[in-house]
Amino acid sequence: MSQSLRAVQRFRVRELFPRARPADALGPRSTVPNPFVPHKNPNTGRWAPPKYSLRRQADLIKAARASGTLHLLPPGPKLGAAQLAVAVAAAPKPTEHSPVEVSGGLALHAAPAPEAQSGVWAGPVEWEGAVRARAIAGADTGNRLYAGKKRMFKGHKWERVRERRTARTKMLVRDMDKRVERFKAVRAPAAPWCAPFPR
Repeated sequence: MSQSLRAVQRFRVRELFPRARPADALGPRSTVPNPFVPHKNPNTGRWAPPKYSLRRQADLIKAARASGTLHLLPPGPKLGAAQLAVAVAAAPKPTEHSPVEVSGGLALHAAPAPEAQSGVWAGPVEWEGAVRARAIAGADTGNRLYAGKKRMFKGHKWERVRERRTARTKMLVRDMDKRVERFKAVRAPAAPWCAPFPR
C-alpha cells in the first residue's frame, strides 16, 4: 500500500469510525460531519473551525490524486463539490501510467490498489456541512487586486498632486508678463528712515 493511499485511508478511518457505530451501519445514506468546513454548535450557537487546516486539506487532496481515491474525500474550500465531481468524472480510475494534468504540471497517477476499494472505510458516505464559496470581486475578469477601486495605485504624494501643480504653474506663467509690469509700475513710497544721508 502506497504512502498516499495510507494517508487517505487514515483520514477516512479517523473520520468515519470515531463513534460507536457498527461497521455495517455505514451505508449510502450515512451522514458524517464534513471535517473540511466549520460547524456551528447547536447548544451554544458558536462556530467551531474546520478540523483540518487548509494546508492539511491540500496535502490530503494531493495524496488522493496520487492514489486515485479523490472521490473518497469530502468537498471543501480547496476542492469544491463541483470541482470534485468534475475531477472524478474526468479521471475514471486512472491506470498506473496515465498522465493527468495537475495545476499546470503533469503528475502520474497510480492505479487504485484493490484494498483501496475493498475496505469498509472506502464505502460511500454523505458529508453534512455546506461549503460556502466566497464571492471575490474581480475574479471573473482576472483583476482581483484593483476591483472596485477608483484608481489603481496610491502612488507618491508628488505624483498625486502633479496634475494640479502643473495646471497652476501653466496659469501663472501664462500671465507672468502682465504681473511683472504691474509690479514694476507700483512702487512703494520710500520711508523717511530709509532716506539716504546727505553728503
